[in-house]
Amino acid sequence: MGLKENSRVLVIGGGSWATALSKLVSENKKELFWWMRNEDSIAHLNKFGHNPKYLQSASFETSNIELDSDLTALVSKAEILIVAVPSAFIHETLKVLPKDILKDKVIFSAVKGMIPEYNVIPARYFHKHFDVPYENIGIICGPCHAEEIAMERLSYLTVACSNQEKAKLMASYLSCRYVNTKVSDDLFGTEFSAILKNVYALAAGITSGLGYGDNFQAILISNSIREIEKFIDAVHPIHRDTKTSAYLGDLLVTAYSKFSRNRSFGFMIGKGYSLKTAQMEMNMIAEGYYAVKSLSKVKKEFNVDMPILDCVYAILYENASPRKKINALTEILD
Repeated sequence: MGLKENSRVLVIGGGSWATALSKLVSENKKELFWWMRNEDSIAHLNKFGHNPKYLQSASFETSNIELDSDLTALVSKAEILIVAVPSAFIHETLKVLPKDILKDKVIFSAVKGMIPEYNVIPARYFHKHFDVPYENIGIICGPCHAEEIAMERLSYLTVACSNQEKAKLMASYLSCRYVNTKVSDDLFGTEFSAILKNVYALAAGITSGLGYGDNFQAILISNSIREIEKFIDAVHPIHRDTKTSAYLGDLLVTAYSKFSRNRSFGFMIGKGYSLKTAQMEMNMIAEGYYAVKSLSKVKKEFNVDMPILDCVYAILYENASPRKKINALTEILD
């Protein structure tokens, strides 16, 4: 599918990341379609120019935006889709669509998790379930937090797609005076890395909640990027530099930032919160919680040794003692 600069864009999602990306696209394009499930949020945004639930400081000129809760109607109008729904809800959200409606669309995933029903990354889900060619699938990744886009702080995004012209077009829609963009052809590596870094942010939060300091955090994160590299090299073995911003940079901001919901969730677990209590305290989805279960299955298929991921899985899904598991982990990290 050929794209033009005036291709119509639809953002799917009503959360903070969808709001941040809608802000960027709406500032670069005269027209934007935006799907939200919540009718009250749509009415509020149309009337007051901001999302009432997420990133309320981000303002919108709504005369250029068509907001609707009818997903099929909006998908029919757009050539490019940006999917920014939490991974745990993607299948439920998209299953209302006719089976062949996406096959001629270009889809950019802004999702940082696995599709739990199938243990696959979003790119593979779009390809297998909606017959979207991989050359029409891309990913938008960090290092970047939605909150800092809302505050218009200097941020960096990487757009990955095997078709570089499509990656460059999407990058142009997201680039502005406070957002720098670059492109990559490593669709699978960047997507898996974006998912994995949430698991290591959980580990960083757990260790911080247990009282470990910056010295150990440095060891944890340096080992984490090595685990990421081992995993994505096994799953998709091409030449890549994991020290660049789409890999290491995204890991660092998610593991250390006060805006990181995964770190915050892990911190509560380290402090002794139960899973249920921690989930109730969080106003947003911690993608790493769902991802660690799917990733544990995938890494077994590829026979990759990942002790940090195993540690987080044991704490979250096997009711293991965080202190005992982290103490054991300290003996094998270097």
